[in-house]
Amino acid sequence: MTSPNAPRPVCIIGLGLIGGSLLRDLAAAGYSVYGYNRSTSGARSARKAGFDVSDDLDDTLRKANDDAAIIVLAVPMGAVSGILDRVVELAPRCGITDVVSVKGPVYDEIRRHGLERRYVGGHPMAGTQFSGWRASKEGLFVRAAWVITYDYAAECEERGERTPQEWIDLFSDVTRMIVRVKAEAVPARVANHDMAVARVSHLPHVIASALSVVGDHGGIMAQSLAAGSFKDATRVAATDPALQRAMCESNAASLVVALDDFIHQLNQARDALDSDEPNIAELIEFGHRTRTRLEARSGARKESVSPVKISSRPVLRLHPGGPHWVRQLAQTEDIGGRIEIF
Repeated sequence: MTSPNAPRPVCIIGLGLIGGSLLRDLAAAGYSVYGYNRSTSGARSARKAGFDVSDDLDDTLRKANDDAAIIVLAVPMGAVSGILDRVVELAPRCGITDVVSVKGPVYDEIRRHGLERRYVGGHPMAGTQFSGWRASKEGLFVRAAWVITYDYAAECEERGERTPQEWIDLFSDVTRMIVRVKAEAVPARVANHDMAVARVSHLPHVIASALSVVGDHGGIMAQSLAAGSFKDATRVAATDPALQRAMCESNAASLVVALDDFIHQLNQARDALDSDEPNIAELIEFGHRTRTRLEARSGARKESVSPVKISSRPVLRLHPGGPHWVRQLAQTEDIGGRIEIF
């Protein structure tokens, strides 16, 4: 088992905002970390900044295999299958995790490649509207929820089988990696993750794009008067359209359910306004209460200079492979808690 004092090397495939920020943070934390970037100019920029980065995928994977490294897939969903093809051939000794914003399609590809016992899924809930290596920075993940999946262990338990030690070790190493970049490891099953992020991550992109179009339909005057509320609500529409499409289209089934809920809320508001006595108090008041609860859960405290975030996620100190540990993960998921490894 990898010692927490000598962390397993990490190889990051894809060095955009998330992959590049992870590379920076892990290097700062003392990890042996290196990566691959498809963009030659991006790889060159990363090397100039002092990082071990190549634009040769096969050479990078061979190095990862020599190190028995953890491979982090930080590429768009459409690139996952092709990368896994090369991992199967060139890096049979490596564990695999990812930072893709949907988990179901990734897990489908993992199973199609026969890699279940070498994979622990991940998704950091952090980012900006910017992309590429130049957008990456240290500290992006501080206090962010970072989902870590455990479907394979749950499936083993459901079959009455013991989870292989190699998977338990990988789960432990990925959890430690998350904690080392100051994020919070939140366990979730793949399907539950995708349903949740459809509502709080993917739906906002659809809404932001639609709201941008509606504002534009108001003409020059509306655009001239657009201020904080409009700009805040449409910020993520500035994200690279290809990235937005990839996340939304790959989670279409869950997103449709969230869209139906949202459209229902809008239709109710429209009907309430289109009456002799317009009144949307119910929606406004309920929205205010739910937003207040969200702020309380996030642990943001207004101070005189800046907000300080204090985690409100209950913590489970987990002994992977111990008695009832998968059940403990499920219980922690139910309350939106976080885990640490001891």
